[in-house]
Amino acid sequence: MKFGIFYELQIPRPWEAHTEWKLYHNALDQLELADKLGYDYAWEVEHHFLEEYSHSPAPEVFLGAASQRTKNIRLAHGIIQLTTNSPARVAERVSTLDLLSNGRVEFGMGESASATELEPFGVDFDDKREIWEEAVKCVIPMFSGKPVSFEGKHFNFPERLVVPTPLQKPHPPLWVACSQLPTIEMAGRRGMGALGFQFVSADAAQAWVHAYYNSITKRLDKLADYQINPNIALVSYFMCAETDEEARRRAEGLTFFQFALKFYGASPDRRRPPAGTVNLWDEFTAWKNANPEIVERALRGGLVGSPDTIRAKLRKFETSNVDQIILLNQAGKNTHEHICESLELFAKEVMPEFHAREGMHQDWKRKVMAGEIQLDELETEQHQDRYGKTLADVGPTKTQAAE
Repeated sequence: MKFGIFYELQIPRPWEAHTEWKLYHNALDQLELADKLGYDYAWEVEHHFLEEYSHSPAPEVFLGAASQRTKNIRLAHGIIQLTTNSPARVAERVSTLDLLSNGRVEFGMGESASATELEPFGVDFDDKREIWEEAVKCVIPMFSGKPVSFEGKHFNFPERLVVPTPLQKPHPPLWVACSQLPTIEMAGRRGMGALGFQFVSADAAQAWVHAYYNSITKRLDKLADYQINPNIALVSYFMCAETDEEARRRAEGLTFFQFALKFYGASPDRRRPPAGTVNLWDEFTAWKNANPEIVERALRGGLVGSPDTIRAKLRKFETSNVDQIILLNQAGKNTHEHICESLELFAKEVMPEFHAREGMHQDWKRKVMAGEIQLDELETEQHQDRYGKTLADVGPTKTQAAE
């Protein structure tokens, strides 16, 4: 099993003069530390206009800075929004970062899940999947080093030679965001790595891993001529400390992250309230104070706890043959010091055991891809819950109800 770290660059209110500057530089320090500790991937999102939830509109700039402070860790777009970016600009930026990082880029692609992000770019929420699929067909040939042109419904590109080209050939590994669990099956069918959120049980993990690998081996339907990337990675809430109690005390930011997901997921198109009208931290604080039992249950989930507790949880998920666990602990108001201490303790006490068995997992994957191991077609319908029961009671507040 491999391990990554994950960044939304989240900043709850109140904001001070240098809040964003401090967060960006702390995140780069954390990423540099993770590289030295042997973590495998660093994932950075692209979001626009999502107050408090994410201040990361330019991941290529952040990862470009990281490329000069690290040596081995993979620099992963998790994801670039193909719906709000020109395919040519995407190809140019991915290739440039790949050159600067000596071939360490992972190319994650997505649609954006929010009308709030899409509409300022002239994109209709209902068209986002169609636009994403066309963008994939448009962007992949741009890595070839040959003149390309494209004519479609959403993109028209006259023949040009797109430069530079990436160091990795034919292109960096491809991934797709799976904000809704059924998209995991789609990722397999399209031959791309799947970036999903943590499942609520090991049974759910096994069901979706089977669905993913059965799709990529039996129902492959690529959108363009690209190299497949058989990988399924899960983002998990994370905080490691000497004791379970200390880890939970340090992990309040994770419940803010969960609260924000549920809060913003109440609308069918995940539309956010009008700009500047909601203090999400205040909304969270009011909910937290009114629901201490739910908060406690939430903090018992994810990978939050002592090294022994986290190790036991990972062993359960390891049996499902998940390829990578992506650790999220830059959330809410979690402190830089606690994040660094958590990364160090996990790398020392937990990660080596699972890294040591990576060869066995790769052998399993090789046999699955070659058809030597046949995976059962497991039922996924009962495993559609992204949030679990811990935050089931999070609903629209007075502010949302008024919208």
